[in-house]
Amino acid sequence: MQCPFCGNDKDKVIDSRSSEGGQVVRRRRECVECTRRFTTYERVEELLRLAVVKKDGSREPYQREKMISGLEKACYKRPISTEQIRQTVEAAEEQVFKNFDKEVPSRFLGDAVGRGLRELDKIAYVRFASVYRDFTDVGELINEAQDVRADPIVGPEQKDLFD
Repeated sequence: MQCPFCGNDKDKVIDSRSSEGGQVVRRRRECVECTRRFTTYERVEELLRLAVVKKDGSREPYQREKMISGLEKACYKRPISTEQIRQTVEAAEEQVFKNFDKEVPSRFLGDAVGRGLRELDKIAYVRFASVYRDFTDVGELINEAQDVRADPIVGPEQKDLFD
């Protein structure tokens, strides 16, 4: 592994942890040369060969970065960390591994990510749903926002945003 700070390829692993499903290994490393620390993630290669089946029946390779990018847009200016976004994507990927081998419907991915995002932040979820669910009019968006507002998980700081 090459140090992102000095480019040296000698490092030592300080800590190693696997995710709940064992699909991702997080390693904390320290560069032997500059002594700076950085984190790396190891993922199962099989996920890279996974095809996403779109609504129109077309298929495209699964791209983790695309999912992260979509969540970052939905979470823009919301109190959600990059780590929370990463954990949401990992949880969705674990669900994919449990249920699919080679192809996964885009609807399943969207639902899995949406569930995690809804628990993190209701506003970010409504933003995500407005794109993912492809609402055709404002009424559908309002209905979704009202459903989220009625959800008992919504905290008082977010409930005010719906008033």
